[in-house]
Amino acid sequence: MSPTPTSATVSNDVVGSALVEADLETPTAAPEPTRSRLSFWLVTAATALALAASGTPSPLYVDYQAKWGFSATTVTLIYGIYAGGVLVALLTMGGLSDRIGRRPVMIGSIGVLAASMVVFVFADNVGWLYVARAIQGVATGVFTGAAGAALSELHFRRDHRIASLVNSTATASGIAFGAVLTGMLAQWAPARLVLPYLVVAGLSVLVLIGIAIWVPETVTARQSLRSSLFRLQRLSLPAGIRQEFAIGGLSVTAAWSVGGLYLALGGTLAKELLHVNNHLVAGLVILAVQGVGGLGQLVWNLSRPTASIRSSALVGSAALIVGLVLASIALATSSSAVFFIGAVATGVGFGLAFMSGTRRVTQVAPDAQRGEVLAAYFVIAYIAISVPAIIAGLVSTHLGITETFYWFAGITSVIAAIVFVAGLLEREERQL
Repeated sequence: MSPTPTSATVSNDVVGSALVEADLETPTAAPEPTRSRLSFWLVTAATALALAASGTPSPLYVDYQAKWGFSATTVTLIYGIYAGGVLVALLTMGGLSDRIGRRPVMIGSIGVLAASMVVFVFADNVGWLYVARAIQGVATGVFTGAAGAALSELHFRRDHRIASLVNSTATASGIAFGAVLTGMLAQWAPARLVLPYLVVAGLSVLVLIGIAIWVPETVTARQSLRSSLFRLQRLSLPAGIRQEFAIGGLSVTAAWSVGGLYLALGGTLAKELLHVNNHLVAGLVILAVQGVGGLGQLVWNLSRPTASIRSSALVGSAALIVGLVLASIALATSSSAVFFIGAVATGVGFGLAFMSGTRRVTQVAPDAQRGEVLAAYFVIAYIAISVPAIIAGLVSTHLGITETFYWFAGITSVIAAIVFVAGLLEREERQL
């Protein structure tokens, strides 16, 4: 069964909070906006840039670690607090743009993201890194909700499926772009702990101005910011969908825990295990997982638009296992080539496993409770992208990074194998 526009939108949003918002409330439509390619692509660029900001610090964690002498556990905590900020936004401000309009939310959150870059520039101890990452998380969570809805409403042919694919690709490629840009600047330009943030902040200001001038409002504001800023989002898990929800939850847990590990410790893996002290390599590791994940979703959807959830779950979980096995072999043999091949395979698995899990949960959720069910699903997702990486950082101080990765790969592969077996046992007539 092909996904509905709503489910396709949700299933292809890598950040996730974006499209939960569309189900939280029913906004009042504004007078028909002037649809143009410029406004659509401006919001797309803003989405990529917002996620690029989130990926910007990743290749620099090893530099902060060397400068201030903190452990791998602290690295993963700095990374993980970002996911905590996104969760706060998801659970308290998910429907904000439905109530006050898309434009003010996008403009305001991009401004806050630019401010978080400035905090990084002036950070003189690890505490300020926590502050900057928390600000990033909240701002990104709020922004992606408004932007995901705006893309669907601004598409010049009203093609919700294409809008969601663009949103997905911009999200994943944005994270990868931020990491690669930082890696290049840190490797070859001066002031590596300053210049990447200034570049992203400058681009943010340009995008903010572009949205303010050329992007029309698509919904009518119904409330003031003061009266609607915080509204707690309910979570729900109806009894009749718990089995499907469990499979979807395991799928996103496997996918996002791997993505989180590479984002948090990609630079450490490249430096300590592959003996490569190169910031660009750290960025390319993230590109191999995040960028390939987004590209894999795009290619899969365009080449197999009627493919079942079962098929994407099988391919995604298998690719995750293969990628983790190859990465483990690479670490044992110090082979950079095998490591990157494994990272690419992991990226394919990351994208397809996440997509299949989200589509599964979206389609079995009752219409009246879809927003609450998806909110619960993305709570699992953001726990998966942060907590396992934090645990890995903690364990690595006792076992070492190599053995920690082996344990992580083994546990994640077991979870992916459960999803794979569940897909094999699923009868064809129950495919979604």
